[in-house]
Amino acid sequence: MPHHVVVKSLSFTSALGRTKPVSHFKHIVDHDRSRAQKFLAGLHPHGPSPYVEARKSRRGHHHHHRHHPTGGSGTVPPSGGSASDSIDVTDSAVTYLMDVTIGGQDFNLLIDTGSSNTWCGADTQFEPNSSVESTREAVNVSYGSGSFSGTEFTGPVVLGGSSGLTISNQSFGVASTSQGFSDTDGILGIGPVDLTQGTVFGTSEVPTVTDNLFNNGTISTESIGISYNPTTGQDIANGELTFGGVDQSKITGDVTFVDITSTSPASNYWGIDQTITYGSSGSAILNSTAGIVDTGTTLLLIATDAFQAYQQATQATLDQTTGLLKLSSSEFANLQSLFFQIGDTTFEFTANAQIWPRSMNSVLGGDDDSIYLIVSDLGSDSGSGLDFINGFGWLQRFYSVFDTTNSRVGIATTPNTNAETN
Repeated sequence: MPHHVVVKSLSFTSALGRTKPVSHFKHIVDHDRSRAQKFLAGLHPHGPSPYVEARKSRRGHHHHHRHHPTGGSGTVPPSGGSASDSIDVTDSAVTYLMDVTIGGQDFNLLIDTGSSNTWCGADTQFEPNSSVESTREAVNVSYGSGSFSGTEFTGPVVLGGSSGLTISNQSFGVASTSQGFSDTDGILGIGPVDLTQGTVFGTSEVPTVTDNLFNNGTISTESIGISYNPTTGQDIANGELTFGGVDQSKITGDVTFVDITSTSPASNYWGIDQTITYGSSGSAILNSTAGIVDTGTTLLLIATDAFQAYQQATQATLDQTTGLLKLSSSEFANLQSLFFQIGDTTFEFTANAQIWPRSMNSVLGGDDDSIYLIVSDLGSDSGSGLDFINGFGWLQRFYSVFDTTNSRVGIATTPNTNAETN
């Protein structure tokens, strides 16, 4: 089998680096856009392909789908996740980190739904012990703005630290070299398993941590519920991942589930179809089209033509220091909600949700008294097959469910959907 080097996504806390000068935040905008371009290219070993049906067929055989009667779409009451399956995670200002114990050693890993390899050793060197075993196979992943190379190991991995969810025999990479990571030990990849194809020499694909939790019987449904909450500080444990279900205490209504989009390249990831409008008049921002929900992207990215329509509607100006749109106080007073039509449900993204937390403007390298928008330019016009990325900022206002068993994504409102936090 030829040895492939796979180009995928990157979680961008590493690009900022919590110890770097705050003026470097503009690099986050550039890196988010670079990440988007990699998604758009659909670059994995087999290129963009309509593999979703094959994936569904394969998972249907192994996982015994429990589809909703509507075929996986629609609003359904949430399923329960036990407290033991829920893990607290930390907001690091632009993404979330999880404590993960690998081979008895503790690491802080970026949570990334846009990639699927789990690996460590970027910041803290991995020290193998008798509980782990090297496969002696090379692993190489390029993330566009970063990369790592090393060796694949197998051994015990505990999500959430030493007392969390245990996987007795997880395959994971150990970096011998890495670039583009700062104050981060690696990535917890929870995207579709197909994204691991060709990353490890001699291996067709590497089961994700979610795959193994399901296959080991630890969880009855291969899904992850994610609760991210808006905050006015960083390094705060204000998020939660629930493996195998939904934490009902985090949501305020039913979960709207939609099937993974059939449109490539969004179909290679956690891709959905949605429509975006602005204000009570319903001004069109982005007509029904495909994109992805991604924990590893900081901003809410929309296609260039949609971004231009949004900028015109809001009267915002582009700030050269941060790379973000900027509003005056009077313009913010007139800012209206964005409305996301996902399946049969309309989700309101309020004016407050659209701005960066003003108490954290220093993280941007921006002015303390300025108001910055988190909606940014994807870098290509709509019609590409991936016209938006609902990133970190968007996810802090909604509960999200990534359901491998039924090949679908779920969204629900939370107590923070209409919060005035920012």
